[in-house]
Amino acid sequence: MMINLIGKKAQIACGLLCCCSMAYAQSNDNSEVVVLNTGWEFSQAGTELWQSAQVPGTVHQDLIYHKQIPDPFYGINEQKIQWVENEDWEYRTAFTVTPEQLKRDDAQLVFEGLDTYADVYLNGALLLKADNMFVGYTIPVKSQLRIGENLLHIYFHSPIRQTLPQYNSNGFNYPADNDHHDKHLSIFSRKAPYSYGWDWGIRMVTSGIWRPVTIRFYDAASISDYHVKQLALTDQLANLSNELEINNILSRPLQAEVRINTSFERSAEKSISQAITLQPGINHVSIPSEVASPVRWMPNGWGKPALYDFSAQIIVEDKVVAEQSHRIGLRTVRLVNEKDKDGESFYFEVNGVPMFAKGANYIPQDALLTNVTTERYQTLFRDIREANMNVIRVWGGGTYEDDRFYDLADENGILVWQDFMFACTPYPSDPTFLKRVEAEACYNIRRLRNHASLAMWCGNNEILEALKYWGFDKNFPPEIYQEMFRGYDKLFHQLLPAKVKELDADRFYIHSSPYFANWGRPESWGIGDSHNWGVWYGQKTFESLDTDLPRFMSEFGFQSFPEMKTISTFAAPEDYQIESEVMNAHQKSSIGNALIRTYMERDYIIPEKFEDFVYVGLVLQGQGMRHGLEAHRRNHPYCMGTLYWQLNDSWPVVSWSSIDYYGNWKALHYQAKRAFAPILINPIRQNDSLNIYLISDCPDTKDHLMLEMKVTDFDGKKQGKPIRLNTLTVPANTSQCVYRIKTDTWLSPEEQQRCFMQLTLKDKAGNTLAETVYFFRKTKDLLLPETTVSCKMKQKDGMCELTLFSPALAKDVFIEIPLQGARFSDNFFDLLPGERKTVVITSPQIKKGEELPLTIKHIRETYN
Repeated sequence: MMINLIGKKAQIACGLLCCCSMAYAQSNDNSEVVVLNTGWEFSQAGTELWQSAQVPGTVHQDLIYHKQIPDPFYGINEQKIQWVENEDWEYRTAFTVTPEQLKRDDAQLVFEGLDTYADVYLNGALLLKADNMFVGYTIPVKSQLRIGENLLHIYFHSPIRQTLPQYNSNGFNYPADNDHHDKHLSIFSRKAPYSYGWDWGIRMVTSGIWRPVTIRFYDAASISDYHVKQLALTDQLANLSNELEINNILSRPLQAEVRINTSFERSAEKSISQAITLQPGINHVSIPSEVASPVRWMPNGWGKPALYDFSAQIIVEDKVVAEQSHRIGLRTVRLVNEKDKDGESFYFEVNGVPMFAKGANYIPQDALLTNVTTERYQTLFRDIREANMNVIRVWGGGTYEDDRFYDLADENGILVWQDFMFACTPYPSDPTFLKRVEAEACYNIRRLRNHASLAMWCGNNEILEALKYWGFDKNFPPEIYQEMFRGYDKLFHQLLPAKVKELDADRFYIHSSPYFANWGRPESWGIGDSHNWGVWYGQKTFESLDTDLPRFMSEFGFQSFPEMKTISTFAAPEDYQIESEVMNAHQKSSIGNALIRTYMERDYIIPEKFEDFVYVGLVLQGQGMRHGLEAHRRNHPYCMGTLYWQLNDSWPVVSWSSIDYYGNWKALHYQAKRAFAPILINPIRQNDSLNIYLISDCPDTKDHLMLEMKVTDFDGKKQGKPIRLNTLTVPANTSQCVYRIKTDTWLSPEEQQRCFMQLTLKDKAGNTLAETVYFFRKTKDLLLPETTVSCKMKQKDGMCELTLFSPALAKDVFIEIPLQGARFSDNFFDLLPGERKTVVITSPQIKKGEELPLTIKHIRETYN
């Protein structure tokens, strides 16, 4: 496919090559891969001031390194870096080619990601005019290479100046209000929308070589694409088709052997071979294969995410001239979106079994994408898995993620809902724009379709809802408004579904999320997925989530500040006020920090100290969101999924996230872990009764269980006899009410203010399967006791073990240490009277013999 190419023919790369930090990457075939990641320089165009550059990287990172812009995350420095986006930037490097390398049949220059408008020159030849951040480019370059030194030069055009002519000739300003500029230019570029700003995001419109650059020297043929297509799957047999796109670069037919190798864990490798004649140019080859007694890939919580290793080799004259490999999961995933008595269902069926989706919406992990290391990806998926999640939605205003993201999703049993990169505004639909989108869809569908974790494709985030309900019909002339709908149809009803059908036909596609429901229209909630912003933007109570019920909640959320050690990275003590200039600079929601206070006043006593306000706000977010997560699980199978907004942050900011920029779990992440437990005890006051639900998403039934419920006052004195329910059965994938009692006839109003209920579910062997604590009143109405939490500490390198004790209830205990990213076995929990609780903190920064500053807070301590 031709994409704005100059000079020699080039084609979009269908698969990403592996990159390592050495000059030469390892290869199992006879090719030689040179990684061009050293010796780079950059310059502001027109200045000829060349300085060292990091590749992969961005111009902002290079400017920060050379102290030419301040830390964009600190204070109000965001305002001081906006000039960068208006300038052109140049990058250059030199590399050496040996005579032996140039004797190879061909050489490919591979760019896995250029951001965004880039002219690529090699030894005086203009090879490429790139115009899409979301694609890679593979360019044959042998004829342009020289023995000895070769010069590679890339000119990046300002994405602002590049698109101004489009804006000026358009006649109207697109309603892309998350683009934090008077002129909404983001919609014209195929570039990560969030870099232009968002309601949680800094504006940093980047340029640069954001993914690896390599040169591959090879002979005879290359594999442009390798798709392991699952045709049929039973417990007895998996039928597969190995579909290859092979490029014979010679001018004559080539006799070759295609070998498919398969292995599972430590079992012996199995191979099948087929002799073929490769005609000059592109050849399409399909080779059937089978896996007997396949071990299925299972989502987190249901079993092991089993993966098979597949490789395809091209052998010519007894040499492996080309090879590609994939890790393949054998499973069936279906999005069941069908009309029923309640409206229209929306749920994932995995290996034939309906699955309640538990997870969150994911945004890019950094405003500067190349800051995201393999370790950060690994930590993120550990966080996802430990919180009992099974689905992550890659939201449509960021990027198509790195291969490492999907590899880790495969390995951890996490299904990926994948948006195409369109969000919250109409987009152009002119031929050039559609051509760019087609290239982007082809590239990323081919790149991602081998992943077992990839569950579905979604055309966009909230664009249809915006067109229908956000007032565009009043803000634009009728002809413009109708053109927006026609453009929507071209992009999301025609182009993208056609590409999914052509390249990944077995995966489900929906054109938008939500595609029908709207949070302000109750009549729509019974159809498909919902984004419920009644809580937060609608200022509705958390209790409204008990009745504002969707079939599948794909977005809902509530904000909090990050904890103080994160705030201290971007603000000074004099800024520690919720409406200070710095705090407002790190609050991008249109209704701001005051709304956190409004919600806090409903459920908590508002503290005077800023630090206490931050802490109570974290508790508020966690407890409120947990209420919603449990409501969705409780209403299984009417509701079959809940993905909260949002999992993570791209910079240190006040936001809806459950994990802050530095990897610290907020209270929300601990509460999500509790709400997503495989078996959940959910006490809920409904009308005048306390109802006890047992909820399970385990794949098997649990029987002969005992549920104990005991009431205790805040000083540890038991109130009455425990209630025990014996011989309970909890079927797989169910929610059921197992006990009901009228609250006010059981406990007096005063007792409800000073007592809690502890609920424990055990199996017949006495093992605890689930436990929770229920309070009968809102926190502000509880008569919480004054108490001091004592702590004993054992410390060694990398770990600290705390044993906590309180003679009376300490509610919502928060342990804080000044180490970013430290992991706690538990936090934001209720320390019950007389209970000894052990918490383990791990961090490579913890050293034996070094004092570890420690702060322990609970709610009562924030009262005046």
